[in-house]
Amino acid sequence: MVLRLGVALLFVLPLSGGDDNPTIFNHSDNSRFWAAGQINVIHQQHPSFPAKYTGENSLQPTREKATSRVLTLYTGIAVTKSAEILFDLESTGGRGLSDALGLAGFTNLDVVRNPSLGSKPYVARILFHAILNLDGEPVHADRNFLSLAAQKFDKRLEIYAGKLSLADLFDTNSVGTDSHLQFMNWTVDNNGAYDYAADTRGYTWGVVADYEHRRWAVRFAEALMPKVANGIDMDWNIRRARSENLEWQWQPALSPEHKTTIRVLSYLNHANMGSYPESIDAFLERRDVAPDIEAHRRQGRKKYGFGINGEQHLTDNLRMYSRAGWNEGRHESFAYTEVNSTAAVGADVQGNRWKRPADKLGIAAVTNGISGDHRRYLELGGHGFLLGDGALRYGRENIVELYYTAHVTHGISISADLQHIRNPGYNRDRGPVWVPGARLHLEF
Repeated sequence: MVLRLGVALLFVLPLSGGDDNPTIFNHSDNSRFWAAGQINVIHQQHPSFPAKYTGENSLQPTREKATSRVLTLYTGIAVTKSAEILFDLESTGGRGLSDALGLAGFTNLDVVRNPSLGSKPYVARILFHAILNLDGEPVHADRNFLSLAAQKFDKRLEIYAGKLSLADLFDTNSVGTDSHLQFMNWTVDNNGAYDYAADTRGYTWGVVADYEHRRWAVRFAEALMPKVANGIDMDWNIRRARSENLEWQWQPALSPEHKTTIRVLSYLNHANMGSYPESIDAFLERRDVAPDIEAHRRQGRKKYGFGINGEQHLTDNLRMYSRAGWNEGRHESFAYTEVNSTAAVGADVQGNRWKRPADKLGIAAVTNGISGDHRRYLELGGHGFLLGDGALRYGRENIVELYYTAHVTHGISISADLQHIRNPGYNRDRGPVWVPGARLHLEF
């Protein structure tokens, strides 16, 4: 019903010049205090699809539907012109298809990977944010949940300390990052091979230093890791468990009219991680009755990876982006998803040609893969925190996503979305599957 209503509304909305006010209520650029909020509701479903077998962690082959919701209250206070305190409360509810199991590139970024946590509000972010303007020219800045300053210098150092999401600051781009208005798939909005430090809700505690110097920037983060894979509790012993993240950003002057941005990412995680080779050997030597990554965890193990992220504005209304990522794949997927290599490309276009300039149409494709060790572990019947069909005939998980977001009025938008997934969970014996969806988004 939600899906049919969303698609129908897209066709009956009037042609309009568009009210591009991003929020329902206006916000001052001068007040020391700031409060805003958002509600994001996503409904998805899939028809039955072919599957030779189904395991404990499989996407269910029978017809399914699921609805998720995320409510966030953003608050902040500017203590001085260069120091802010940011505090956000969040509540998640509903569920994802098959409880978010069976796909590396899951279809809904809003879904919490542990549905037993419930919908009780929790602290999403509590941050001290300092802006040290160093030199250069003042530039306009939009107030948002990460910064209250309406103006910054183009040479500056920004410090964040507290509870945050690394995905807010690393591996971002303007085309494929935001599940509120853009794509919905985990590995389209984020680099699937970036196993960034986070609890099961996507947050961690840490410190980020971001140095901006006109056309280039460099940022570094030190953050806590969860105690166990996909866990909610963080390990506060940083001598044995932590994450280092480094990103370099460059905006080459290729065109005076159309922006180009390139970001290169690396990370190193230390945690109580399991080893795929050890799990496989223990099973083949009959020391374990089944491959079990959890039985072969060891403190202080290291997992590293790299990513590249580019975006190009082709015209005033057309943009494209690409991502690629890789991680070493010997140690278990720990915090984000079960991907060891990924490549994505996508684009979006504003609706100027059809007289709805505040609307967006986007399309993206991503291919995800896993290492030989990870593949063998799943072939033998092993389970990760997301995947485990009981067997595996390996193929890369290939996903195409198409969305249309219609701006209804200031702060209110609706979207129709369609995803096609080939080899769900890297398994050629299952799928393909179509996942249509609809989204309602409100910004206060």
